[in-house]
Amino acid sequence: MDVKWINPFIEAFIHVMPQLGFQTIEKSAVTLGQGKIKSAGVIMNLGIVGELTGNVVYNIEMETAKGIASKMMMGMPVAELDEMAQSAISELSNMLTANASINFSKMDISTNISTPTLMYGTDFEVMVNMTKYVCVEMKADDLALQINVAVRSQ
Repeated sequence: MDVKWINPFIEAFIHVMPQLGFQTIEKSAVTLGQGKIKSAGVIMNLGIVGELTGNVVYNIEMETAKGIASKMMMGMPVAELDEMAQSAISELSNMLTANASINFSKMDISTNISTPTLMYGTDFEVMVNMTKYVCVEMKADDLALQINVAVRSQ
C-alpha cells in the first residue's frame, strides 16, 4: 500500500472536524496494523471501489463516540448510543470518507464509497481486505479516533 493514499484521509479529518465545531485537530500516531482490528467500542466500516479498492475502518471508544455525537447534535447530551447518536456517527464516517474521495479526485484517482456499516461492542474484531493496513490516530479536542486504511490500486 502506498503511503500517499493515507494523506487524503488525514486531510479529510483536518477539514471536516472544524466544520462540526471541533477546534483542536491533531494527528497523534501512525502505525502499521496487521490482521484483525479489535473494536475499541464503535466501528464504522466503509468500502472503497474504483481505481483504488479496499476499505476504511473508523474505530472509536464508546464514550468518545458519544462525545462526538453530542457535538454533532449541537451539544445535546448523549447518554447512550441510541439510533440518533448512531446516525450521527455513521454520518461522520460518510463525511470523512466522502471528503477523502474528493481528495483522491484531486490526485486524478477516481473512487466511490459504500454505505457505512456501524457496529458496537468490545468483544469483536473486524477483518480488512488486506493483511496489512495503516492506522492513523487523530484527535479532535482530545477525542481520539483511529482511521484504519487498507486500499490498493486496481
